[in-house]
Amino acid sequence: MKRLYKISLLLVVVVLLASCISTKSTLKNVDDNAPIPVLTKNNTFLLTEYSKDKKYGYDPDYPINVFYKNTKDENLNAERFLNALAGPNGEKITFTKIESCCPFPTKRSEMGAGFLDVYELQWEGQTSPVKLYVNIYERGYLLVPVGLSIKK
Repeated sequence: MKRLYKISLLLVVVVLLASCISTKSTLKNVDDNAPIPVLTKNNTFLLTEYSKDKKYGYDPDYPINVFYKNTKDENLNAERFLNALAGPNGEKITFTKIESCCPFPTKRSEMGAGFLDVYELQWEGQTSPVKLYVNIYERGYLLVPVGLSIKK
């Protein structure tokens, strides 16, 4: 009886995991032809362009695609991007990774799936924190999200 219970439980877990990951990606802004980001002397990405799309970074279908080369440094590029940002008027920002969400299929993971990381950004004078969706698995053009600026 105990063995039957374990097999049933395993089957339920497998079905739940399989149902969580769509076989088709909903990500709209992946671009493998995007240039490799340039590093500054401060070990941040050199950002030069601003997004005109209000969804960029704020919507899970339009994440900031920072790409990484191996799991040893998976958060490195997200931090390089976030450390290059400032508040709307140049304010110093702080950020915290608050969760991972939104599974999607990817060939750049041993599991065949990736998750978006959600970061909360705060700065002095802000009325409510900002949440940005970051994708460490795919490449895309790195832009400054609407409402933020480039750190001086």
